[in-house]
Amino acid sequence: MSKKKVSLRELDFNNMGSWPQQAKIGFCVIMGLIIVGLAWYLFISDQREQLERLERTESELRTEFETKQSRAANLEPLKQQLAQMEQQLQQMLRQLPSKTEMPDLIVDISQTALATGISNELFQPGPEQPREFYAEKPIELRMVGSYHQFGSFVSGVASLPRVVIMTMHDISLQPKGKDKNAPILPNSPLELVGTVKTYRYLDEEEVAEQQAAQAGSK
Repeated sequence: MSKKKVSLRELDFNNMGSWPQQAKIGFCVIMGLIIVGLAWYLFISDQREQLERLERTESELRTEFETKQSRAANLEPLKQQLAQMEQQLQQMLRQLPSKTEMPDLIVDISQTALATGISNELFQPGPEQPREFYAEKPIELRMVGSYHQFGSFVSGVASLPRVVIMTMHDISLQPKGKDKNAPILPNSPLELVGTVKTYRYLDEEEVAEQQAAQAGSK
């Protein structure tokens, strides 16, 4: 005797106990699939996203660790290199004039200009401006001389016994008393106007005072 097939329309959902065995099994399978699908969507999918975030975080932390490890490996050589650079800097600064030598150096610069035939119409040293390891001394100038005399002046300053560093600021060199656009001839009088700065090193006591002042300002 063959079993009669039952369609969904014939099933009474208010009385599921009267359903045939196959319908009950099929309904249970469908409900199981729905439950599994909801569980995957609500729990497993969320866990998968969290796992992907953790994997990205792990990759970022690994990269950061490798970078820091590389820096740590190079830290000691960098410290040694920095110490050598600081030592070289101190040696270079020691070649500059000292505090006691600075007044004589200013006089030597002025006398060097006069010795080359340059006329010092203005040679006015300004107050020192201390920096971290050195101090700079501005000098306002207005000099008159020829092109060759100025060349001799620069050469004379470079040959002074102490190392002299001079930097020029807002310097103008123009023909004296003539058209400012006139060509500069070898023996024509020129007027140099502006400010030069020369430098000296700070002794240990002055450096300590500088560092203390900087710490106090912070």
